Amino acid sequence: MLYRWWEVMALPKGRLIQQITSSSRPKLREGIDLAVTVGCNKVITFTGMREPGISDEAGARNCVESWKRVIGYAEQKKVLLCLEHLNSRDSTHPMKGHPGYFGDNVDFCVELIKRVGSPNMKLLFDIYHVQIMNGDVIRRLRLYKDYIAHYHTAGVPGRGELDENQEINYPAVMRAILETGYDGYVAQEFIPTWPDKVAALRHAAKVCDV
Repeated sequence: MLYRWWEVMALPKGRLIQQITSSSRPKLREGIDLAVTVGCNKVITFTGMREPGISDEAGARNCVESWKRVIGYAEQKKVLLCLEHLNSRDSTHPMKGHPGYFGDNVDFCVELIKRVGSPNMKLLFDIYHVQIMNGDVIRRLRLYKDYIAHYHTAGVPGRGELDENQEINYPAVMRAILETGYDGYVAQEFIPTWPDKVAALRHAAKVCDV
């Protein structure tokens, strides 16, 4: 089965405070409706950013309550909500890292997904971000295979091409993904640095074609 994709970007301050929680739910429902209209079956969601005075447990509770209020609609529309884990370590570029992001630990993101308690609440396993924050990529994707609905790639460090200048062994990672039974897309999400950007994309596709 080939999966199609629709991405809904979260508000800058996410779901850690109640007024943001209230405003994010309609946006998720709109994203679900748009995904259905264009023939997609997944919508990305985020935790949002940490807020002063909001404990981790309070933030987690706000996230879970927010998703629970919309997950029934996602189930009705046969759309998966995919929580994206992001790294909070790299502050050099807005696409390389997200300092202050609440869901910066992939293990914690899976716990949030479990607390929602729906087969339509899944994980977007971004290999780049997991490597930076947690490491042990192959072990983790095997461990969380039942929760993963999509993958992103990029080279570490720098979020560049999947070439010899980065540290992840992508062919081994791709083989491990296939071994889990995953049959969806793997999205190339690197920032191209090669002069020929099309060649960079072709190279990444070739590296991941195992």
